[in-house]
Amino acid sequence: MEQLLYGEDPEPSDRFPAGPLYVPVRPGPSGSVVRLFRTPLGDRSAVGFTSARGLVAALGTGQAWIRLAEPALRALTAPLGVTTVTIDPRFTACAPAPAGPAVPAVPAAALAASARWTG
Repeated sequence: MEQLLYGEDPEPSDRFPAGPLYVPVRPGPSGSVVRLFRTPLGDRSAVGFTSARGLVAALGTGQAWIRLAEPALRALTAPLGVTTVTIDPRFTACAPAPAGPAVPAVPAAALAASARWTG
């Protein structure tokens, strides 16, 4: 089998840690908690950025972060069943908008009256 050069191989054979990452966090009961995201296929993934600028571009200026090495991030998320770490994601979806006011329920008497009307 021919060995591919790194420039030609989309997934090089040797995995190198990405180094210290900017990892998005949220407040938790005992301090900061790593935020988990979903891949386009719906799997959970930890996310890390190689620069603060990349994190701010993807998640906004209000996103809290901590610095973690990739192996530490993997060790934190593995007990949760998360085996994927996405480095520098290029696409993020906006947070869902809050739901509007609930539609008032139609009283049962009104439903019964409309069911009797035959027009």
